[in-house]
Amino acid sequence: MGFDQFRGNATTVNRLREMIARDHLPHAIILTGARGAGKFTLAQMVAKAVNCLERPLAADGLPDFCGVCRNCERISQADELDQRFAEAVEARENLRETDKRETRIFVQTHPEVLIIPPDPPQMLVKVDQVRHVIGEMYYKPGEGRQKFYIFSESNFMKEAANALLKVLEEPPEFATLFLLAENSNSLLPTIRSRCITLRLAPLTAEEIGQDLAMRTEWTAAQKKLVARLCGGAIGRARSFDLAGYLTARKDALLLLTTALGDGGHSALFRATEAYRAGGEGKGKTDLLISVLYSILEDLMFLKAGSEELMRNHDMQAELGNVAGQVSFDWIVRASDGLGEVQNGMRRNLLRSLSLDGYSSSIEI
Repeated sequence: MGFDQFRGNATTVNRLREMIARDHLPHAIILTGARGAGKFTLAQMVAKAVNCLERPLAADGLPDFCGVCRNCERISQADELDQRFAEAVEARENLRETDKRETRIFVQTHPEVLIIPPDPPQMLVKVDQVRHVIGEMYYKPGEGRQKFYIFSESNFMKEAANALLKVLEEPPEFATLFLLAENSNSLLPTIRSRCITLRLAPLTAEEIGQDLAMRTEWTAAQKKLVARLCGGAIGRARSFDLAGYLTARKDALLLLTTALGDGGHSALFRATEAYRAGGEGKGKTDLLISVLYSILEDLMFLKAGSEELMRNHDMQAELGNVAGQVSFDWIVRASDGLGEVQNGMRRNLLRSLSLDGYSSSIEI
């Protein structure tokens, strides 16, 4: 157990470890990368390395963490963030209505490491969450060497972002904030100027494939497909719902081919009927839209003669047939139409009708 378990981005990882070795960790770090790139995992590893009771050195002479001491073990309890988040949300739901409105969501399994996720239902970091951080940040750590505050996503309400500036202007020397973001431009320039920014670059399909090599439930071809579909994000690859993706891809291709006149609408209506109201229907629709964008991108690559860039490489023959029937302008129109479907979802339009209407709107 240690930093050797982190896949890829050795330069960024070693830069953080060198800062720990010099006891010169910045007070605020923006860590960027695609969803699933390992931002939260790396922030957790840094918190463990700084607060590890054993403080081992790795073979390269840089700081590591043991993973088994009391501090490492307690910090590790938050590694499964989705599960801890769900538990925190459920605990709030069980409160009285008056208390529920005043309670914000946090995840904390060690006194010196506080994780601040976006607060539902808006899924934004609220000003009360930042005020809580301000209220307790200036107390010296009691069970570790340094305090860590990990904002798992950087979707701040305006008031919350402004409140965070107060902390960044006069931070205590014994605390470090991690701001995790897919794109640092989602943060205010005044916040970015007070932090250092480190980036986790996408891994290659070959690197992802090596990590997936031990997966026994997928064939070699399926592993190769997932490695291309995950966008270089190893966390996404490890948790990839291949069965769900393939189902959505079948429906996505049906939407497009029906628009091209390949078959009647009966099969389309049967497929879109599954995209109903409710949380499950929303998740299925979000996945379908994501898959449609991926297919349209592959159609662009095919028409440009760049087949090697395709993600859905196992469908080259089928997509090649579609690409031969459409123009670049049609692909752009189909992509713009997906934006309209998403807008309709936000207005709570019936999803099955929106998808049927989308297919009709891009008919040739």
